[in-house]
Amino acid sequence: MALDINMIFKIAAIGILVSVLNMVLKHSGREEMAMMTTITGLIIVLFMIINIINNLFSTVKTMFEIY
Repeated sequence: MALDINMIFKIAAIGILVSVLNMVLKHSGREEMAMMTTITGLIIVLFMIINIINNLFSTVKTMFEIY
């Protein structure tokens, strides 16, 4: 299992998109929507990272299994 470079690009793209949306919403006076957008982006990225960590633990578990 190697960390796919596409996953890093996806996380970076989500970060850029969330920051642009955050700035646009703050300048239009919708601070609450900007905060909700930031939290939603954070949750999406956290789920992606949880999936990566789950794959890591599965790989470590299979490495140390006794035949």
